[in-house]
Amino acid sequence: MTVLLALLIDHLLGEPPVRWHPVVWMGNYLGWAGQRVAPLAHAPRPARDGRAFVWGALAWSAGALPVVALAWGLQAGLAWLSAQWLPWGTWLGVLGLAVLLKPLLAWAMLRSEVQAVEAALAQSLPAGRERLSWLVSRDVTRLTDTEVRESAIETLAENLNDSVIAPIFWFVLLGLPGAALYRYANTADAMWGYREVRGGRQWLWAGKWAARVDDALSWLPARLTALLLMCGALLLSLGRRAPVRWQALACLPQQSRITPSPNGGWPMATVALLLGIRLGKPGVYVLNPTGHAPAATDTQRAVRCAAAAIGVLLLALLPWAGGTAW
Repeated sequence: MTVLLALLIDHLLGEPPVRWHPVVWMGNYLGWAGQRVAPLAHAPRPARDGRAFVWGALAWSAGALPVVALAWGLQAGLAWLSAQWLPWGTWLGVLGLAVLLKPLLAWAMLRSEVQAVEAALAQSLPAGRERLSWLVSRDVTRLTDTEVRESAIETLAENLNDSVIAPIFWFVLLGLPGAALYRYANTADAMWGYREVRGGRQWLWAGKWAARVDDALSWLPARLTALLLMCGALLLSLGRRAPVRWQALACLPQQSRITPSPNGGWPMATVALLLGIRLGKPGVYVLNPTGHAPAATDTQRAVRCAAAAIGVLLLALLPWAGGTAW
């Protein structure tokens, strides 16, 4: 019930103001700490920079501890209050927990931003590139219209896991502290987890701890996301809303290993294979190379498939809807 309410709040109200957004707070700390743990790009460093790794791990942990502690304290406080205000306390507790969980989920924003890229691309290629730059860190200035669309669909697939499925997964297992820790880890990976120089600093070793923790926490949710996408595609195909190429999924394990990320390839390759489209990052990888170049209709099909995957997850959680919210 808490997850359903959180997604309903997400749908109706969207993201909270920046100054009250916990993920923004996480990013502010990580930005401040990153300037202190990552060596400057021109600074001479050893090939295996153990000092940068240790400082990166300590700074990551120093941020994770208050995130988990605050989430645990808020959840415990809601549990205590709900016990005092029976019989209505349980529902108030569920609503309060949903309000706290909502900022850790971002399905409405993800969907609208991907659709905004498609809308901008319909106006002009430069407009599409500009809108895509809001979503991705790669250089967009030389992307073709097809590559812009591929990047948007990839962002949808990968962030379906990072911004929706994985936080819910860890919330179900460990409550609000689990969801908060995951979003902190995922934000740290997005800001620190680079192999190359970025922002004038060397991240290979300073960000390695953040990258590895995110890999570990995302490992199972990413594969769950792929399964949910398949189930969502099945529901859509039963409604004859989208053709699905089930036989192509036989090569999913192989395709998922093509991307540099050990986890991101699973939802991205699943979308590419289910929809029969080609996705890729120029000069880095190509998923489902025999698929057709994605068209505007494929973006909408991908959005519907992602929405259906979330619906399947909610159906799977129904047996626990009447139990404790904690």
